Amino acid sequence: MTTLHAVVSAADSAPDELADPLREAIRPEFLQLMGWDPQIRLLFIPRDHPQFSAPECLVSGCDKMVYYAFQQGLCVGCMRRWKASGQSIEEFAGTAKRIWRAIGEVPCTVPECARPSNGLSTPLCAAHLYQQKRIYKIPVEEFVQHPDVVPLEAFGPCHVAACHRQRESPTGYCPAHAQRRREAVRKGTLGDEEHWRRTTNAISQNGVISLRGLPDRVVHQILYGLQERVREGVMQKDYVLRPLCDLARSQQVTTLTELDLSHVNHTTAGAAKGILKHLGRFRLTPETERHKDIWSGYAFGLDGNLYFDKISQFWLREAMKAWALDDIPKRRGKSRAAVQSHINAIVQLSDSLRLSRPDHGEDVRAVARDDVTVFLNRLRFLNEQGEISGYAHVRVVRYARRLLSRMRTLGLTQRDQPLHGMSETFGLHAEDVPDDPEDNEAGRDLPAEVMTQLCQHLDGLEATGSSEIRTGVELIIDTGRRPSEICRLPYDCLERDDDGKLTLVYDNHKSARKARRLPISGETGAVITAQQERVRARFPNTPTDKLKLLPTVLTNATGTKPVTPEWLASRHRAWVESLPEFLVPTVVTIKGRQVTKMLPFDKAKIFPYAYRHTYAQRHADAGVAPDALQSLMDHRQLTTTQQYYRVGEKRKREAVERVTAMQFDRNGNRVWRKAQALLDSEHARRAVGEVQVPYGLCTEPTNVQAGGHDCPVRFRCVGCDHFRTDVSYLPDLEAYLADLLRGRERLAAFAADSWAKAEAMPSDEEITRVRRLVKRVREDLEDLTEEDRIQIRDAVTMVRRTRRVVSLGLPRVGPPQDLRPERPTAG
Repeated sequence: MTTLHAVVSAADSAPDELADPLREAIRPEFLQLMGWDPQIRLLFIPRDHPQFSAPECLVSGCDKMVYYAFQQGLCVGCMRRWKASGQSIEEFAGTAKRIWRAIGEVPCTVPECARPSNGLSTPLCAAHLYQQKRIYKIPVEEFVQHPDVVPLEAFGPCHVAACHRQRESPTGYCPAHAQRRREAVRKGTLGDEEHWRRTTNAISQNGVISLRGLPDRVVHQILYGLQERVREGVMQKDYVLRPLCDLARSQQVTTLTELDLSHVNHTTAGAAKGILKHLGRFRLTPETERHKDIWSGYAFGLDGNLYFDKISQFWLREAMKAWALDDIPKRRGKSRAAVQSHINAIVQLSDSLRLSRPDHGEDVRAVARDDVTVFLNRLRFLNEQGEISGYAHVRVVRYARRLLSRMRTLGLTQRDQPLHGMSETFGLHAEDVPDDPEDNEAGRDLPAEVMTQLCQHLDGLEATGSSEIRTGVELIIDTGRRPSEICRLPYDCLERDDDGKLTLVYDNHKSARKARRLPISGETGAVITAQQERVRARFPNTPTDKLKLLPTVLTNATGTKPVTPEWLASRHRAWVESLPEFLVPTVVTIKGRQVTKMLPFDKAKIFPYAYRHTYAQRHADAGVAPDALQSLMDHRQLTTTQQYYRVGEKRKREAVERVTAMQFDRNGNRVWRKAQALLDSEHARRAVGEVQVPYGLCTEPTNVQAGGHDCPVRFRCVGCDHFRTDVSYLPDLEAYLADLLRGRERLAAFAADSWAKAEAMPSDEEITRVRRLVKRVREDLEDLTEEDRIQIRDAVTMVRRTRRVVSLGLPRVGPPQDLRPERPTAG
């Protein structure tokens, strides 16, 4: 027999010692909920409990529950009859009669008779039925009232171990099991009758599950596992629990870990594994796990397991465990991924020692700097062969360096510690960590064409059968929050500031910062409000402070469990793959000439976290200052924010060269006549010989040396021979021209001294110069071909992404590009 080893139960190691603690861990209130009586050993499903109940069948009188939407309001049996009837659901539900099945034991209708009847059709026990038909020969109604008819005593419970019903004869079974036995005899499958009594199932009864005939240990395991599954919010169905109990009885196991699940359906196997998972966690502590090679993350407040077993050397494995024991309490959240990533880095070091050293690295005193050099070369080789990525290469070396250093500071090289005797040269230096691979992509943001098409197909997410997925994706796009932050939003996440503006209140779990506030638009607020209405309708009895905005559809009877980022990502991936190709303008080289073609965009680059990068890029393109964007993204450091929209040096250089080809002086004359590649020295010279000013570049030496803060003409750039501008500054020039015209109109009617107005009044010459410069840049753009205009547009976008914001007064920042202008404006 193939036994289940997927989950090892702690309750399996010492049966006598753990039986009582396991029983004591079962709460009295849970036993009361299940109507548990240790003498009767029956579980009664509480129909008023949200995790055990579901809507009842539409057929009048049928009290079976409907667990799934595809059943269209009918239980499994009634659904089968409806499909065969050819009627509409409404007609069938209004005319069909309940089928009496799984109704339990029906007592004899003779008053005070303790024996069971044969069912609703023959409501008399066998003895009274014989009297009624053979002796008195009168109708049942008259028979039960006859003065000579007396009640009879019971024969006792059925001889089947699982059954609690009364026998119909002194030596037999209850009527239902008696019928089963006759069928088994007729078919020749009865075999050993004593074994049949111990292993055969109880008679199914709606809402009742029998634990009779099971060892005490198995009963306690089932009760404890069921209690813990209820605590974690899993929906419990009697038609799933009943086969599990019957399986344990039929296999005559002494503990649930002996169950053979090789020939059972996935629902029964899932219920068994769910209970075994909780049994495996019983009495787990860090102390019970720390000496194992595979740790249960549950003992440390983490999800999943931590695997040290692939570290070959005992000393290195034990040192890694000591590090993990010290590091885990410092971690935020329940994810084990960060810890396991560090362990995996040491696995790479372990593999290198095992493969390169004659002693396979088992002697800690023998390892030295040469082994580190071999390790570094091996990683480089694996990277060159494509077995690990450039990022994995850097990460492994960086983690290994950090870990070996930390192991020393933890005192693991001291006497009686696993690293005692290890050479001081066995370690990595800062210069051993390779440079990060060149980033040839502009962050991970998605092109505007892709985002527009995605937003046009958001309705397709409704096909997932869950409005939560659609809402979650829409909120990530609109707010730029991390998927985990959106998934865990509470029901009451929408507030208004003192000025009446809508604000999203969320928790930054990554940085452990609670109740963060993000200004949002009225349209995004409307999305949240609509989702709140759906959640309130679905869970009307749960307090709002317990509800989640995006409750999962699985094992969540009260609405207190949110969808997981993994579930959202999987549904999102299926949706993206179902969409048509995304065509984006792409510059390609054909016969030595660069042309722009519409080519398909890689769908693998479209994932929920990419929307956060896109959010950052949209705001950067709109001119939001880096420090303001840092606040919007809720980053602690500005360098983190800059990574979200950085541009690779190669792409930035190409963009600069293309934009520089359309550079103008203050008079509108082209100063860079043709698009030629700049030498490296020329790039460097231009970088140190000019400084950015609000509408272009300044080459005046004094101002350059002062970083742009010492202009002799007080920033009248269009009147200075040191001023240069290019096509990338056209939006700024146009905005400047509009400001000059507005300022002149305001000052004309403004009450002030004449000298003050004369100083502040924009001159006609300045307005003329700016207007002429704008016109000149526009004309040159219009002279280009459509293909060249597209290339210039992309280059301008690239250059503006990385441009430092320069302002002489209060910043004028416009809103980012609206991805869905068709949405109605909300308040």
